[in-house]
Amino acid sequence: MNKRILSGVQPSGQLHIGNYFGMIDRMISLQSNSDLFCFVANYHSLTSINNKDELEKNTSEAFIDLLALGINPEKSTFWIQSHVPEVTELAWILSNFSSVGLMQRSTSYKDKIANGLKPNMGLFSYPILMASDILLFNADVVPVGKDQKQHLEMTRDIAIKFNNFFGDIFTIPEIEIDNTNDIIIGVDNQKMSKSYNNTIPIFGDHDTINNQVMNIVTDSAGLNEPKDTNTPLFKIYSLFLDIESKKELHDRYNTPGLKYMEVKKELVDIIINYFADQRSRKNELLSNKDEVNELMNLGKLKAQNIARETLSHVKRATGLL
Repeated sequence: MNKRILSGVQPSGQLHIGNYFGMIDRMISLQSNSDLFCFVANYHSLTSINNKDELEKNTSEAFIDLLALGINPEKSTFWIQSHVPEVTELAWILSNFSSVGLMQRSTSYKDKIANGLKPNMGLFSYPILMASDILLFNADVVPVGKDQKQHLEMTRDIAIKFNNFFGDIFTIPEIEIDNTNDIIIGVDNQKMSKSYNNTIPIFGDHDTINNQVMNIVTDSAGLNEPKDTNTPLFKIYSLFLDIESKKELHDRYNTPGLKYMEVKKELVDIIINYFADQRSRKNELLSNKDEVNELMNLGKLKAQNIARETLSHVKRATGLL
């Protein structure tokens, strides 16, 4: 029996190449040999978005973008988080088995506050909702980046504590970290993130992609000096290359005469061409709202069938039924 693998994408803005190479391409490939559960985490976006039109647009766009990039609702279970409200009901139940101290140890919460995000209870209890996302669907494996490892450890702690009270209700998820895939660097040499406005959008227009690529930080080496490969331009360009092509780029960096402007122009064309077919699919979906709505409903029904069954077990175990 294939393992059930779960992952989510938060619709806090346009999907960018960091999202794609950090997780989405893995999710797409996993559809062929696993039971993939994938969702658009719009409840989570409420921690940073309080504008109705913006959240609606971002949620719909993220769903369409993931379809265009290759998530197949026939092969996987693909839904919008708020379409399955059982997740918030379970989150409340789990909150009674989650200590305040555990939440206070969240480094993600501390980092976001330090970066100016206004603290609220949604942000503080974010790990509990994330635990509910995972445990509600009995996920065997949750692939995450290194920066999300702590949240998965918290999910495991909550599930183990609950099971100690009530028996083997929840599957304890495995944490899968792809050590071959480091954090994707943005144009400013920080982690690529919409919060830092240092992203390159997958489906941005030519001018937007061009402007962001031209803003990629480089070293100050002279024209006839070797260039530093431990820099954002080399790292971002390398995302689109196989091993042999990456070696060729490395050799070019060590050859006198390399001009960063030429490399950046190449990268703009590579990004646009790399996602050309997916861009066409996105345009098809944008012009066919009925198909999109049908796929949303399909995902809702598939996810809700499992969510309701799990929640029923939880409520019986805790005495809520």
